[in-house]
Amino acid sequence: MTTPLKSIALVLCAGFIGSFGAVFLKKGAGLLHFDLHALLRNWRLALGIALYLFSFVFYFLGVREGELSVLYPMVALGYIWTMIWSHFVFGEPISRQKVGGLALVIAGILLLNLGR
Repeated sequence: MTTPLKSIALVLCAGFIGSFGAVFLKKGAGLLHFDLHALLRNWRLALGIALYLFSFVFYFLGVREGELSVLYPMVALGYIWTMIWSHFVFGEPISRQKVGGLALVIAGILLLNLGR
């Protein structure tokens, strides 16, 4: 079984959308109060959840026709986007350790794809 390019694109898109979901979840969690009315008005939290659900649709469509062992590690590329958004939105530093960890993730994805 080979993995179609369309499946790869869908899974990469899922990771990209999911990274925005993580940012909005963090924004919403920072504003979270244990009051039902405040929870219902927390649009950032709701948007974060909606983006995660939306990314799941892309992920589901992508893994339907491809090799899971090739596609699933590509979800980890969403961590790169999350790190970038976290830097710009929250001012989180991008350290050498983070870059090194992401380089290892990318190397692992490349090795898995070379094996197909």
